[in-house]
Amino acid sequence: MASGSDGQNSETLNFDDPMQRPRYTGLASFFRLPYDENFEADPPDIGVIGIPYDMGVTNRPGPRHGPREVRNQSSLMRRINQATGASPFEAAIVKDIGDAWIKRPFDGVESAHGEIQAHFERVKAAGIVPLTCGGDHSISLPILRALAKDGPVGMIHIDAHCDTGDDYMGSRFHHGAPFKIAVDEGLLDPTRVAQIGIRGSLYDPSMWQFSFDSGMRVMMIEEVEDKGWKTCIEEAMAFVGDGPVYVSFDIDSLDPSIAPGTGTPEAGGLTMREAAGMVRALAGMDIIGADMVEVSPPYDPGGVTALNGATIMFELLCVMAKAKRAA
Repeated sequence: MASGSDGQNSETLNFDDPMQRPRYTGLASFFRLPYDENFEADPPDIGVIGIPYDMGVTNRPGPRHGPREVRNQSSLMRRINQATGASPFEAAIVKDIGDAWIKRPFDGVESAHGEIQAHFERVKAAGIVPLTCGGDHSISLPILRALAKDGPVGMIHIDAHCDTGDDYMGSRFHHGAPFKIAVDEGLLDPTRVAQIGIRGSLYDPSMWQFSFDSGMRVMMIEEVEDKGWKTCIEEAMAFVGDGPVYVSFDIDSLDPSIAPGTGTPEAGGLTMREAAGMVRALAGMDIIGADMVEVSPPYDPGGVTALNGATIMFELLCVMAKAKRAA
């Protein structure tokens, strides 16, 4: 019996399906999905979106190049999640619906955020659940402005940093502050926000004090190490509870030995097995949208960070598709 790509029997392959062709072929879209920028005409259940924007970074730049490289690495994903059996492309209609790219980038961060918000308002109006690839973490704010404008939502936030800072060098609109602003604007209910994997040095002891004072559940990396990731994600989900939830995954939550390509790396982070396990545990939550941010290809030798980012997005897609099918 002839053997096809990746050891499959060629008789079982359907080469009319781009996902079953050799993975080095074709143009790069997220997960080799159909590419459709005119998504309103035939909206999918889940739309995978890139935001090539990084003017909100405070240190190393480069996440504007993240969506293109994550698209490339996502071609390595196959149809079925071997660990869970999930087949997201069977459970839901999924498309790559292009980029929310900034048409007036030199007008400043707030103007760019307005463009991103307007794009995601279109996505929401079309009934599409977005899975987003950043871009720096400031993009989460305009996404939430679009998705949570009808009332505050909860959030599972996996990151090295709380991103609940405030003014930095004359602006609040940077990648270290989106979730304080989201609370201030009534987009996030802080008593339904869990932040997991926080670590690293501080400018000031009160740098992330807003998270604690507002009622968020903050799990430092030491707590994850002591309790184990399974216990921590179970506690986080119980804290967030029922109701709509947004999921935000910063690639710098991973240890820099496996995710060097990011703007603010912090030693002593999560492994991919821990991170993937936590995302898989979210199956059954009412996820209104999710993002994976801060992949910076210029600092990513060998593309390992982009590959891990694409893998996390696939895990997110699996749980989002399951929720869509259950609905």
